[in-house]
Amino acid sequence: MDWNALKIFIAVAHSNSLVGAAESLGMSHSTVYRRLNEFEEQVGRLFERLNGRYELTEIGEEMLGHAQRISHSFADIEREIAGKDTQPKGTVRITAPSSFSYHELPKHLAELSKLHPDIQTELLVTNSELNMSNRLADIAIRVTPSPPEHLVGREIRRIKWGVYAAPEYLLQQGCPENLESLQYHKIIGASGALSSHPAYQWLDKHHTGNVISRCDDLVAMSYLSQSGLGLALLPDDLMLVGLERLFTFKHVKTNQLWVLTHPDLRKVERIKIVMRFLATTLSES
Repeated sequence: MDWNALKIFIAVAHSNSLVGAAESLGMSHSTVYRRLNEFEEQVGRLFERLNGRYELTEIGEEMLGHAQRISHSFADIEREIAGKDTQPKGTVRITAPSSFSYHELPKHLAELSKLHPDIQTELLVTNSELNMSNRLADIAIRVTPSPPEHLVGREIRRIKWGVYAAPEYLLQQGCPENLESLQYHKIIGASGALSSHPAYQWLDKHHTGNVISRCDDLVAMSYLSQSGLGLALLPDDLMLVGLERLFTFKHVKTNQLWVLTHPDLRKVERIKIVMRFLATTLSES
């Protein structure tokens, strides 16, 4: 039985969708679809397709238990072998949210490559938590107040929130001096899952009438503001060239930035090197 097919089956079972499975595995939607269909042709129908969701059949439920036991065994073997790796070379998979992947990590990874040319990095851009027990990633850069208990690492930075605008907008509309003066300005709001963040809940409660556009992604929101569309509430790591920080937004807690790994991997030399490097460079950014 193909181990890769089992991994795809487990990912679809956990996310109940092809899209979620593809994102967690770093594969294309079409590849996951094709391989899952091939696997079902071998073992039987594992999922019922219900309005785009993938729900386990009775056979699928039974298969999931077996597949997870196999997965845990493979993960234990891989981590035990990796934990004995004392050479500062090889590939290190890093998962990070889009904000850091676009704006900060490129320059740091370029510097890392110069310092340690025998270490290759693989950057997995996602805001979702990847299964690090199965080594989908070796290091996770995450913004969270409470990292998962099964990972180890340290908090390296606190990130404030601010109100931002483009010089073009300020020239035409004037510069707000405080939160009260936002009532006289155009504001970019949040949509989708991002709208549940406390910053945008506050915005919708106090200034929803001033929202001229909405977006479900912080990076895209920063570019919308950079274009002159309106003001934006953003964490300070998203300050683009061409955006001006007007003042601090104090109605939300600062973001906590962590660098994390699995306990079994922290003694691997190449992972230790990259963990130490990222903790130092990101804390100074």
